[in-house]
Amino acid sequence: MAGIGIPYSNFLGPLAVVAILVAGLIGLNLLVMRILKDHPERAIHRQVTMLAATLTAIFLMVVLIPIDESLRGQILSLLGIVISATIALSSTTFLGNALAGILLRNVRSFRTGDFIYIQNHFGRVSARGLFHIEIQTEDRDLLTLPNLYVTTNPVKVTRASGTIISAEVSLGYDLPRNQIETLLQAAAVKAGLEDPFVYILKLGDFSVLYRVNGMLTDVKQLLTSRSRLNGAILDTLHSAGIEIVSPNFMNTRDVVGQKFVAHSLVEEPSPIRDKDPEQIIFDKAEQAATLEEQKAVLNEIGVRIETLKGTLAKAEDDKKEKIANMISRLERKEKYLIGKVSNDEKSMAADKSPG
Repeated sequence: MAGIGIPYSNFLGPLAVVAILVAGLIGLNLLVMRILKDHPERAIHRQVTMLAATLTAIFLMVVLIPIDESLRGQILSLLGIVISATIALSSTTFLGNALAGILLRNVRSFRTGDFIYIQNHFGRVSARGLFHIEIQTEDRDLLTLPNLYVTTNPVKVTRASGTIISAEVSLGYDLPRNQIETLLQAAAVKAGLEDPFVYILKLGDFSVLYRVNGMLTDVKQLLTSRSRLNGAILDTLHSAGIEIVSPNFMNTRDVVGQKFVAHSLVEEPSPIRDKDPEQIIFDKAEQAATLEEQKAVLNEIGVRIETLKGTLAKAEDDKKEKIANMISRLERKEKYLIGKVSNDEKSMAADKSPG
């Protein structure tokens, strides 16, 4: 280099700047990883932080390296164009999902733990983010839906106070309507539903289509209650000697005098199981809902503690001990909940969906 008239000292400054910036980026990455090592669900935070730091380092590198002003301006203009083009190309989906996420949180049409229907998707909400929501489906898998998709499609939410469970059955015209309605209502009560009622949906060419409905107050038993209602309908109608077969089948059979009902009408004991199916299917959604409730309780305890501390400073001497004991109990409960929330978050992060 000295042979062409450029001293080595001219490169020391730029090399030092580059080395310092690269070392700074490596150090920041290690620091952020150490801070977030117990929160793998916040990986996006580390990625955004490092992206912003890298862009800042590139900008500082261009500004600090001793190069011609016109060349520096051209480089900065090129970087600006690249960044602007990248943002413009990705802003439609990126910003759209972010704004949709803010809208969903403000509208509060559903919350973590709710059963929801979106188009052909059904499940229980297990997570809500700025860009997407996650629902746990009937097969226990996790489905990620962009917030933009959620806001642009009808969303049906199962109310926490209760929902209507229904089942349909078609029976022949030879059966008295009043008898069928009474039996179906009895089946709904047997299935644990409240205030049952029956609709006649259709008078077909060969059969009448009935729908029995009932109120389910424990919505966490949604899937089990549907199955239980169908089973109760089978048992109740068969016990009354009513066969549930297609009239077409009845018109073409050769068997005379035989009714096609279950042979054994004696109730068998229910299978023994430690958990309800919903506890297995929607385990993450239930854990997420519990976690959200615990965080709300933590906030309430924190506000209560601060209020009591303010009261303690102004309280009379004979009341200070009582208030201090209340603060101590709340602080112990707060400490316990903080540990439990931390453990639950780690457990959920370990079962994070790929989406």
